[in-house]
Amino acid sequence: MSNKIGFWSVFAIVTGSQIGTGVFMSPAGLAQYGSFSLIGWLISGFGAIALCLVFASLCSRFPETGGPHAYVNHVFGPTAAFFTGWSYWIISWVSTTAVVVTAIGSLSPFLGDAPGSVYLTLEILLLFLITLLNLKGVQAAGKAEFILILMKFIPLIVIPLVALCYFDSSNFVISQPISLLPKSSILSQVTLLTLWGFIGLECATTPAGEVVNPSKTVPRAIVTGTSCVALLYLLNSIGIMGLIPGQELANSKAPYVDASRIIFGGNWHLLVSCIASIVCIGTLNAWMLASGQVVLGLAQDGLMPQIFARKNRQGAPFFGILTSCFGIIPLLILTTNTNFASQINAIIDFSVTAFLFVYLACCFAFLRLLCQGTKLSFFGLLYGLIATIFCSWIIYETPIKTLFIASAFVLSGIPVYFLWYKRQN
Repeated sequence: MSNKIGFWSVFAIVTGSQIGTGVFMSPAGLAQYGSFSLIGWLISGFGAIALCLVFASLCSRFPETGGPHAYVNHVFGPTAAFFTGWSYWIISWVSTTAVVVTAIGSLSPFLGDAPGSVYLTLEILLLFLITLLNLKGVQAAGKAEFILILMKFIPLIVIPLVALCYFDSSNFVISQPISLLPKSSILSQVTLLTLWGFIGLECATTPAGEVVNPSKTVPRAIVTGTSCVALLYLLNSIGIMGLIPGQELANSKAPYVDASRIIFGGNWHLLVSCIASIVCIGTLNAWMLASGQVVLGLAQDGLMPQIFARKNRQGAPFFGILTSCFGIIPLLILTTNTNFASQINAIIDFSVTAFLFVYLACCFAFLRLLCQGTKLSFFGLLYGLIATIFCSWIIYETPIKTLFIASAFVLSGIPVYFLWYKRQN
Protein backbone atom coordinates (compact mmCIF):
# COMPACT_ATOMS: atom_id res chain seq x y z
CA MET A 1 0.00 0.00 0.00
CA SER A 2 1.44 3.38 -1.04
CA ASN A 3 2.10 6.01 1.63
CA LYS A 4 2.05 8.79 -0.94
CA ILE A 5 -0.53 11.59 -0.85
CA GLY A 6 -2.80 12.90 -3.60
CA PHE A 7 -4.24 16.21 -4.79
CA TRP A 8 -6.62 16.92 -1.92
CA SER A 9 -4.01 16.31 0.77
CA VAL A 10 -1.56 18.57 -1.08
CA PHE A 11 -4.33 21.17 -1.55
CA ALA A 12 -4.94 21.03 2.21
CA ILE A 13 -1.25 21.56 2.92
CA VAL A 14 -1.15 24.57 0.56
CA THR A 15 -4.20 26.25 2.07
CA GLY A 16 -3.49 25.12 5.62
CA SER A 17 0.02 26.56 5.59
CA GLN A 18 -1.32 29.97 4.52
CA ILE A 19 -4.61 30.30 6.42
CA GLY A 20 -3.45 30.87 9.97
CA THR A 21 -2.68 33.85 12.17
CA GLY A 22 -2.89 36.23 9.21
CA VAL A 23 -6.63 35.90 8.67
CA PHE A 24 -7.38 36.76 12.32
CA MET A 25 -4.74 39.48 12.70
CA SER A 26 -5.34 41.30 9.42
CA PRO A 27 -8.71 43.11 9.97
CA ALA A 28 -7.45 44.98 13.05
CA GLY A 29 -4.04 45.69 11.57
CA LEU A 30 -5.47 46.93 8.28
CA ALA A 31 -8.36 48.98 9.69
CA GLN A 32 -6.36 52.22 9.74
CA TYR A 33 -5.74 51.92 5.99
CA GLY A 34 -9.42 51.96 5.03
CA SER A 35 -10.14 50.95 1.43
CA PHE A 36 -6.41 50.75 0.71
CA SER A 37 -6.40 47.48 2.67
CA LEU A 38 -8.53 45.83 -0.02
CA ILE A 39 -6.13 47.05 -2.71
CA GLY A 40 -3.30 45.62 -0.61
CA TRP A 41 -4.95 42.20 -0.60
CA LEU A 42 -5.35 42.35 -4.37
CA ILE A 43 -1.68 43.27 -4.90
CA SER A 44 -0.31 40.66 -2.49
CA GLY A 45 -2.75 38.05 -3.84
CA PHE A 46 -1.69 38.81 -7.42
CA GLY A 47 1.98 38.59 -6.41
CA ALA A 48 1.37 35.36 -4.48
CA ILE A 49 -0.29 33.71 -7.49
CA ALA A 50 2.66 34.76 -9.68
CA LEU A 51 4.98 33.14 -7.13
CA CYS A 52 2.77 30.05 -7.15
CA LEU A 53 3.18 29.74 -10.92
CA VAL A 54 6.95 30.01 -10.49
CA PHE A 55 7.01 27.27 -7.83
CA ALA A 56 4.57 25.15 -9.83
CA SER A 57 6.84 25.31 -12.88
CA LEU A 58 9.95 24.56 -10.85
CA CYS A 59 8.28 21.63 -9.08
CA SER A 60 7.00 20.29 -12.41
CA ARG A 61 10.56 20.30 -13.71
CA PHE A 62 12.25 19.13 -10.48
CA PRO A 63 9.70 17.12 -8.42
CA GLU A 64 12.10 16.55 -5.53
CA THR A 65 11.80 16.58 -1.74
CA GLY A 66 12.91 19.78 -0.04
CA GLY A 67 11.35 22.43 -2.24
CA PRO A 68 13.19 25.77 -2.71
CA HIS A 69 16.76 24.61 -2.12
CA ALA A 70 16.38 21.81 -4.70
CA TYR A 71 15.59 24.30 -7.46
CA VAL A 72 18.44 26.62 -6.49
CA ASN A 73 20.80 23.64 -6.37
CA HIS A 74 20.07 22.69 -9.99
CA VAL A 75 20.68 26.23 -11.24
CA PHE A 76 23.20 27.93 -8.95
CA GLY A 77 24.95 24.99 -7.27
CA PRO A 78 25.27 23.54 -3.76
CA THR A 79 26.56 26.60 -1.89
CA ALA A 80 23.56 28.76 -2.83
CA ALA A 81 21.30 25.76 -2.22
CA PHE A 82 22.72 25.22 1.27
CA PHE A 83 22.04 28.78 2.41
CA THR A 84 18.61 28.80 0.74
CA GLY A 85 17.59 25.57 2.47
CA TRP A 86 19.17 26.52 5.78
CA SER A 87 17.42 29.91 5.82
CA TYR A 88 14.09 28.34 4.95
CA TRP A 89 14.42 25.74 7.70
CA ILE A 90 15.44 28.19 10.46
CA ILE A 91 12.85 30.80 9.46
CA SER A 92 10.13 28.17 9.78
CA TRP A 93 11.02 27.72 13.47
CA VAL A 94 10.47 31.41 14.22
CA SER A 95 7.28 31.61 12.18
CA THR A 96 5.94 28.46 13.83
CA THR A 97 6.51 30.03 17.25
CA ALA A 98 4.09 32.84 16.40
CA VAL A 99 1.53 30.28 15.19
CA VAL A 100 1.75 28.18 18.39
CA VAL A 101 1.42 31.24 20.63
CA THR A 102 -1.60 32.47 18.66
CA ALA A 103 -3.25 29.03 18.72
CA ILE A 104 -3.20 28.90 22.52
CA GLY A 105 -3.74 32.63 22.93
CA SER A 106 -6.99 32.30 20.96
CA LEU A 107 -8.33 30.21 23.82
CA SER A 108 -7.89 33.07 26.31
CA PRO A 109 -11.70 33.40 26.85
CA PHE A 110 -11.55 29.91 28.38
CA LEU A 111 -8.21 30.31 30.16
CA GLY A 112 -8.92 33.76 31.59
CA ASP A 113 -6.08 35.35 33.54
CA ALA A 114 -4.10 32.13 33.87
CA PRO A 115 -0.38 32.63 34.59
CA GLY A 116 2.13 32.55 31.76
CA SER A 117 3.33 29.11 32.85
CA VAL A 118 -0.09 27.64 32.03
CA TYR A 119 -0.02 29.11 28.54
CA LEU A 120 3.55 27.89 28.03
CA THR A 121 2.66 24.36 29.16
CA LEU A 122 -0.27 24.23 26.73
CA GLU A 123 1.91 25.62 23.91
CA ILE A 124 4.57 22.96 24.42
CA LEU A 125 1.91 20.24 24.74
CA LEU A 126 0.32 21.34 21.45
CA LEU A 127 3.72 21.38 19.75
CA PHE A 128 4.44 17.84 20.98
CA LEU A 129 1.06 16.56 19.78
CA ILE A 130 1.57 17.97 16.27
CA THR A 131 5.12 16.60 16.26
CA LEU A 132 3.82 13.13 17.14
CA LEU A 133 1.24 13.39 14.35
CA ASN A 134 3.95 14.22 11.82
CA LEU A 135 6.10 11.35 13.09
CA LYS A 136 3.34 9.06 11.82
CA GLY A 137 4.31 10.03 8.29
CA VAL A 138 3.34 12.49 5.58
CA GLN A 139 0.15 10.57 4.75
CA ALA A 140 -1.23 10.88 8.30
CA ALA A 141 -0.27 14.56 8.47
CA GLY A 142 -1.79 15.22 5.04
CA LYS A 143 -5.11 13.56 5.95
CA ALA A 144 -5.27 15.45 9.25
CA GLU A 145 -4.61 18.70 7.40
CA PHE A 146 -7.51 17.99 5.03
CA ILE A 147 -9.90 17.56 7.99
CA LEU A 148 -8.58 20.71 9.64
CA ILE A 149 -8.91 22.74 6.44
CA LEU A 150 -12.58 21.74 6.14
CA MET A 151 -13.10 22.98 9.70
CA LYS A 152 -11.39 26.24 8.73
CA PHE A 153 -13.26 27.00 5.54
CA ILE A 154 -16.79 26.65 6.93
CA PRO A 155 -16.60 29.41 9.61
CA LEU A 156 -14.32 31.64 7.53
CA ILE A 157 -16.97 31.67 4.83
CA VAL A 158 -20.08 31.84 7.06
CA ILE A 159 -19.01 34.75 9.32
CA PRO A 160 -17.97 37.21 6.56
CA LEU A 161 -21.01 36.30 4.41
CA VAL A 162 -23.36 37.06 7.31
CA ALA A 163 -21.33 40.19 8.09
CA LEU A 164 -21.99 41.45 4.56
CA CYS A 165 -25.67 41.82 5.55
CA TYR A 166 -24.52 44.56 7.97
CA PHE A 167 -22.05 46.12 5.54
CA ASP A 168 -21.43 49.86 5.97
CA SER A 169 -19.00 51.51 3.55
CA SER A 170 -18.49 54.43 5.97
CA ASN A 171 -16.45 52.06 8.17
CA PHE A 172 -13.63 52.19 5.62
CA VAL A 173 -11.89 55.34 6.86
CA ILE A 174 -8.16 56.06 6.55
CA SER A 175 -6.68 57.24 9.85
CA GLN A 176 -5.20 60.74 10.01
CA PRO A 177 -1.46 59.81 10.16
CA ILE A 178 -1.82 57.33 7.28
CA SER A 179 -3.80 59.72 5.07
CA LEU A 180 -0.87 62.17 5.06
CA LEU A 181 1.48 59.62 3.46
CA PRO A 182 2.02 59.31 -0.31
CA LYS A 183 -0.18 56.65 -1.91
CA SER A 184 2.88 54.61 -2.93
CA SER A 185 3.99 54.42 0.72
CA ILE A 186 0.51 53.43 1.87
CA LEU A 187 0.33 50.64 -0.71
CA SER A 188 3.77 49.30 0.20
CA GLN A 189 2.89 49.21 3.91
CA VAL A 190 -0.41 47.46 3.25
CA THR A 191 1.22 44.90 0.96
CA LEU A 192 3.85 44.11 3.59
CA LEU A 193 1.08 43.46 6.13
CA THR A 194 -1.08 41.35 3.83
CA LEU A 195 1.78 39.25 2.44
CA TRP A 196 2.12 37.44 5.79
CA GLY A 197 -1.18 35.74 4.98
CA PHE A 198 0.36 34.06 1.93
CA ILE A 199 3.63 32.91 3.49
CA GLY A 200 3.72 29.13 3.13
CA LEU A 201 2.43 29.01 -0.45
CA GLU A 202 5.49 26.93 -1.35
CA CYS A 203 5.04 24.37 1.47
CA ALA A 204 3.46 21.80 -0.83
CA THR A 205 6.67 21.61 -2.89
CA THR A 206 8.69 20.33 0.07
CA PRO A 207 7.16 16.79 0.23
CA ALA A 208 7.13 16.38 -3.59
CA GLY A 209 8.92 13.05 -3.27
CA GLU A 210 5.98 11.73 -1.22
CA VAL A 211 3.28 12.87 -3.68
CA VAL A 212 1.52 10.83 -6.37
CA ASN A 213 2.56 12.19 -9.79
CA PRO A 214 4.15 15.32 -8.23
CA SER A 215 4.96 17.08 -11.53
CA LYS A 216 1.20 17.49 -12.12
CA THR A 217 -0.40 17.17 -8.67
CA VAL A 218 1.72 19.76 -6.82
CA PRO A 219 1.43 22.59 -9.42
CA ARG A 220 -2.36 22.15 -9.64
CA ALA A 221 -2.70 22.16 -5.86
CA ILE A 222 -0.45 25.23 -5.37
CA VAL A 223 -2.24 27.44 -7.89
CA THR A 224 -5.76 26.29 -6.95
CA GLY A 225 -5.10 26.49 -3.22
CA THR A 226 -3.53 29.95 -3.25
CA SER A 227 -6.30 31.33 -5.48
CA CYS A 228 -8.89 30.08 -2.97
CA VAL A 229 -6.91 31.60 -0.09
CA ALA A 230 -6.73 34.99 -1.85
CA LEU A 231 -10.50 35.05 -2.39
CA LEU A 232 -11.12 33.97 1.20
CA TYR A 233 -8.90 36.73 2.60
CA LEU A 234 -10.59 39.37 0.46
CA LEU A 235 -14.07 38.16 1.49
CA ASN A 236 -13.16 38.20 5.18
CA SER A 237 -11.62 41.67 5.05
CA ILE A 238 -14.64 43.15 3.27
CA GLY A 239 -17.06 41.42 5.66
CA ILE A 240 -15.33 42.20 8.98
CA MET A 241 -14.17 45.72 8.05
CA GLY A 242 -17.61 46.58 6.69
CA LEU A 243 -19.21 45.40 9.94
CA ILE A 244 -17.06 47.15 12.58
CA PRO A 245 -16.15 50.88 12.47
CA GLY A 246 -12.50 51.43 11.56
CA GLN A 247 -11.34 53.07 14.78
CA GLU A 248 -13.07 50.42 16.91
CA LEU A 249 -11.64 47.62 14.76
CA ALA A 250 -8.11 49.06 14.94
CA ASN A 251 -8.24 48.79 18.76
CA SER A 252 -9.75 45.29 18.75
CA LYS A 253 -7.68 42.43 20.14
CA ALA A 254 -10.02 39.81 18.67
CA PRO A 255 -11.87 41.11 15.57
CA TYR A 256 -13.73 37.85 14.87
CA VAL A 257 -14.88 37.57 18.48
CA ASP A 258 -16.22 41.12 18.30
CA ALA A 259 -17.88 40.38 14.95
CA SER A 260 -19.61 37.28 16.34
CA ARG A 261 -20.93 39.28 19.31
CA ILE A 262 -22.45 41.85 16.94
CA ILE A 263 -23.94 39.26 14.57
CA PHE A 264 -25.01 36.44 16.88
CA GLY A 265 -24.81 37.77 20.44
CA GLY A 266 -24.73 35.40 23.42
CA ASN A 267 -21.66 33.23 23.91
CA TRP A 268 -20.94 32.57 20.25
CA HIS A 269 -17.59 34.32 20.69
CA LEU A 270 -16.41 31.24 22.60
CA LEU A 271 -17.00 29.13 19.49
CA VAL A 272 -15.06 31.68 17.42
CA SER A 273 -12.17 31.38 19.87
CA CYS A 274 -12.11 27.63 19.26
CA ILE A 275 -12.25 28.18 15.51
CA ALA A 276 -9.31 30.59 15.66
CA SER A 277 -7.30 28.00 17.56
CA ILE A 278 -8.19 25.26 15.05
CA VAL A 279 -7.12 27.50 12.15
CA CYS A 280 -3.72 28.03 13.77
CA ILE A 281 -3.35 24.32 14.59
CA GLY A 282 -3.86 23.52 10.92
CA THR A 283 -1.11 25.98 9.99
CA LEU A 284 1.15 24.49 12.65
CA ASN A 285 0.63 21.00 11.25
CA ALA A 286 1.46 22.13 7.71
CA TRP A 287 4.57 23.95 8.86
CA MET A 288 5.88 21.01 10.91
CA LEU A 289 5.36 18.72 7.93
CA ALA A 290 7.24 21.14 5.64
CA SER A 291 10.03 21.66 8.18
CA GLY A 292 10.83 17.95 8.33
CA GLN A 293 10.74 17.62 4.54
CA VAL A 294 13.03 20.62 4.02
CA VAL A 295 15.87 19.23 6.10
CA LEU A 296 15.23 15.74 4.66
CA GLY A 297 15.76 17.14 1.17
CA LEU A 298 18.92 18.95 2.28
CA ALA A 299 20.34 15.74 3.73
CA GLN A 300 19.44 13.69 0.65
CA ASP A 301 21.34 16.21 -1.47
CA GLY A 302 24.37 16.02 0.82
CA LEU A 303 23.87 19.54 2.17
CA MET A 304 23.17 18.45 5.77
CA PRO A 305 24.36 15.48 7.88
CA GLN A 306 22.90 12.14 6.82
CA ILE A 307 21.22 11.63 10.18
CA PHE A 308 18.54 14.03 8.91
CA ALA A 309 17.85 11.66 5.99
CA ARG A 310 16.88 8.77 8.27
CA LYS A 311 13.21 7.80 8.33
CA ASN A 312 11.13 5.80 10.80
CA ARG A 313 8.80 2.91 9.87
CA GLN A 314 6.11 5.36 8.77
CA GLY A 315 8.52 7.08 6.40
CA ALA A 316 8.79 10.25 8.49
CA PRO A 317 12.17 12.05 8.80
CA PHE A 318 12.04 11.69 12.57
CA PHE A 319 15.34 13.38 13.46
CA GLY A 320 14.57 16.46 11.37
CA ILE A 321 11.07 16.78 12.84
CA LEU A 322 12.35 16.35 16.40
CA THR A 323 15.12 18.90 15.81
CA SER A 324 12.56 21.42 14.59
CA CYS A 325 10.36 20.70 17.61
CA PHE A 326 13.14 21.18 20.15
CA GLY A 327 14.41 24.22 18.26
CA ILE A 328 11.01 25.89 18.66
CA ILE A 329 10.68 25.20 22.41
CA PRO A 330 13.32 27.80 23.51
CA LEU A 331 11.52 30.41 21.41
CA LEU A 332 8.24 29.51 23.12
CA ILE A 333 9.90 29.89 26.51
CA LEU A 334 11.09 33.36 25.49
CA THR A 335 7.51 34.35 24.63
CA THR A 336 6.58 34.02 28.31
CA ASN A 337 8.59 37.22 28.75
CA THR A 338 6.20 40.12 28.20
CA ASN A 339 8.81 42.18 26.37
CA PHE A 340 9.45 39.42 23.88
CA ALA A 341 5.78 38.61 23.42
CA SER A 342 5.13 42.24 22.49
CA GLN A 343 7.62 41.82 19.66
CA ILE A 344 5.77 38.95 17.94
CA ASN A 345 4.59 41.26 15.18
CA ALA A 346 8.15 42.46 14.60
CA ILE A 347 9.33 38.83 14.38
CA ILE A 348 6.67 38.22 11.73
CA ASP A 349 8.08 41.16 9.75
CA PHE A 350 11.58 39.67 9.95
CA SER A 351 10.25 36.26 8.91
CA VAL A 352 8.36 37.64 5.90
CA THR A 353 11.46 39.50 4.71
CA ALA A 354 13.65 36.42 5.14
CA PHE A 355 11.12 34.31 3.24
CA LEU A 356 11.28 36.87 0.44
CA PHE A 357 15.02 36.18 0.13
CA VAL A 358 14.18 32.51 -0.46
CA TYR A 359 11.39 33.37 -2.90
CA LEU A 360 13.65 35.75 -4.83
CA ALA A 361 16.37 33.09 -5.14
CA CYS A 362 13.80 30.71 -6.64
CA CYS A 363 12.58 33.43 -9.03
CA PHE A 364 16.13 34.02 -10.25
CA ALA A 365 16.57 30.25 -10.70
CA PHE A 366 13.35 30.08 -12.72
CA LEU A 367 14.29 33.01 -14.97
CA ARG A 368 17.72 31.54 -15.61
CA LEU A 369 16.18 28.21 -16.58
CA LEU A 370 13.89 30.02 -19.01
CA CYS A 371 16.82 31.82 -20.62
CA GLN A 372 18.76 28.56 -20.93
CA GLY A 373 15.86 26.76 -22.63
CA THR A 374 15.70 26.24 -26.36
CA LYS A 375 12.21 27.73 -26.50
CA LEU A 376 11.36 30.79 -24.40
CA SER A 377 7.84 30.79 -22.96
CA PHE A 378 6.30 34.27 -23.07
CA PHE A 379 3.74 33.41 -20.37
CA GLY A 380 6.45 31.88 -18.18
CA LEU A 381 8.65 34.95 -18.63
CA LEU A 382 5.69 37.20 -17.77
CA TYR A 383 4.78 35.64 -14.42
CA GLY A 384 8.45 35.05 -13.62
CA LEU A 385 9.19 38.76 -14.03
CA ILE A 386 6.04 39.74 -12.10
CA ALA A 387 7.05 37.51 -9.17
CA THR A 388 10.64 38.82 -9.24
CA ILE A 389 9.57 42.47 -9.37
CA PHE A 390 6.99 41.86 -6.63
CA CYS A 391 9.57 40.39 -4.22
CA SER A 392 12.18 43.02 -5.13
CA TRP A 393 9.71 45.86 -4.57
CA ILE A 394 8.75 44.66 -1.10
CA ILE A 395 12.39 44.15 -0.11
CA TYR A 396 13.21 47.64 -1.43
CA GLU A 397 10.44 49.18 0.67
CA THR A 398 11.49 47.29 3.83
CA PRO A 399 13.34 49.31 6.52
CA ILE A 400 17.10 48.73 6.75
CA LYS A 401 16.85 47.44 10.33
CA THR A 402 14.38 44.75 9.32
CA LEU A 403 16.55 43.75 6.35
CA PHE A 404 19.59 43.50 8.61
CA ILE A 405 17.85 41.23 11.15
CA ALA A 406 16.30 39.10 8.37
CA SER A 407 19.77 38.66 6.87
CA ALA A 408 20.90 37.14 10.18
CA PHE A 409 18.77 34.06 9.39
CA VAL A 410 20.85 33.50 6.27
CA LEU A 411 24.18 34.29 7.95
CA SER A 412 23.44 31.93 10.86
CA GLY A 413 24.27 29.05 8.50
CA ILE A 414 27.89 30.18 8.06
CA PRO A 415 29.27 28.17 11.05
CA VAL A 416 27.55 24.98 9.86
CA TYR A 417 28.73 25.61 6.30
CA PHE A 418 32.40 25.93 7.24
CA LEU A 419 32.55 23.55 10.21
CA TRP A 420 30.63 20.70 8.57
CA TYR A 421 29.78 21.13 4.87
CA LYS A 422 33.19 22.37 3.67
CA ARG A 423 34.96 19.61 5.60
CA GLN A 424 32.77 16.99 3.98
CA ASN A 425 33.27 18.25 0.42
